[in-house]
Amino acid sequence: MQIEATTQAPAQTGADTIAVGVFDGEDIAHDVADGLLQRLLDQGEARRAFRHLAVAHADGRRYIVVGLGDRARFDTERARVVAATAHGRARELATSTLCWEVPHHLDDAHVGALVEGTVLAAYRFDRYRNHPDDDGGIERLVVSAHHPIDGPVAYAEVVAAAQNRARDLQNTPSNELTPERLAHRAHELVAEVSGVTLEVRGEEDIAALGMGAFAAVARGSHEEARLIELRYEGPDATGPLLALVGKAVTFDSGGISIKPAMRMSEMKFDMSGGAVVLEAIGAIARLQLPIRVLGVIGATENMPSGHAARPGDIVRAANGTTIEIVNTDAEGRLVLADCLVHAINHGAERIVDLATLTGAVVTTFGSSHAGLWANDDEWARALEAASAASGDLLWRLPLHSDYADAIKGRYADIVNSTENRKAASITAAEFLHRFVGDVPWAHLDIAGTANDTGRSYAGSGGSGYGVRLLVELARRLGQ
Repeated sequence: MQIEATTQAPAQTGADTIAVGVFDGEDIAHDVADGLLQRLLDQGEARRAFRHLAVAHADGRRYIVVGLGDRARFDTERARVVAATAHGRARELATSTLCWEVPHHLDDAHVGALVEGTVLAAYRFDRYRNHPDDDGGIERLVVSAHHPIDGPVAYAEVVAAAQNRARDLQNTPSNELTPERLAHRAHELVAEVSGVTLEVRGEEDIAALGMGAFAAVARGSHEEARLIELRYEGPDATGPLLALVGKAVTFDSGGISIKPAMRMSEMKFDMSGGAVVLEAIGAIARLQLPIRVLGVIGATENMPSGHAARPGDIVRAANGTTIEIVNTDAEGRLVLADCLVHAINHGAERIVDLATLTGAVVTTFGSSHAGLWANDDEWARALEAASAASGDLLWRLPLHSDYADAIKGRYADIVNSTENRKAASITAAEFLHRFVGDVPWAHLDIAGTANDTGRSYAGSGGSGYGVRLLVELARRLGQ
């Protein structure tokens, strides 16, 4: 989709469909055909209620009157939702060029959200279908305002495109998206953008680095694991080194503690944290944000085999901590533990890790919020502020010595999973807490938000949750 910002009037943009939003208590600002759109409102065919749509024709083009609801409640998330709603109707109308007339008195963040909602809603993943639905799709989006909006439109285009690329990685089946193929995508990214460097390590290097926890997960699969390390150095960056750490289990069978067959096909999404870290760094680099970023992605499969880790095995992580593997399906925290130590050993001064870590967080939050744990209140507030601005919602849960005690081991320092189901997402966070020391760290459990979120602009399948959040966090750190 080609995206443009303009100060031209919508009718002068060449658009065949124009979206005109109207708030409660307000009227059409710039009408057409002797008051056609206002008459639709007055007659009740169009309404100001949020997401209500009505279509009219005038001067050889279509107009979609979009209800925006209460102006005071119209935040950026509502802008994304209403943009997706208008996109859906425009697509049904075989629109080629859609123009959004930006309502008066909306700021740049709302303008960007209209772009994001449209681009994300336009996403399709049909590369493996011999006969995909071919309705053409919208080829061009124009955003029209009275003042220049080139900056926010271009920024939003970069971020939304990165989120869609993360969705491509998530949706690709595991026989195609192996750890090696994810590393190949990292090589492609480095070739696409400036300021990013890459180092990829294989299983011999992982073992040589003392990453016994990561290596234990990897050895069950014929597909070789990859430790993917990216660095971005922004222009005039002086702030702390931000480490983004992603779990990328490209298929999770559960290992010897094998999962039930029902919905195991969705375990291709267990690499979502790694996909988000990779594409967020790409967006940060494209935007040339003045920040330093280290990306660490642990990519592996978790498979049962004669080489696989067994329940009862004891492994040693890169920081010397010994871990009894109680459940091989609690593999993500083993991978992340060594990746967190690696990030700290390479200078991380702030850390965010993202992982589809526990089913328990889905029980807690469903698909609305990701769980947030942090060892530093100021860092937690920074994540919460970025969450509110980006629309990738978080809710903080506690770290506490009672939960830390629950993972103490009998035969090793700690266990990778408790035998009961109590506070499973919190004890998983406490496990990771053991590997970050005093470095400000936040853990995001995205198991409920990584796919099928139900949001109108995300559709089904991989959601790319976290890309907008990480880019917004980086933007704020670079200010």
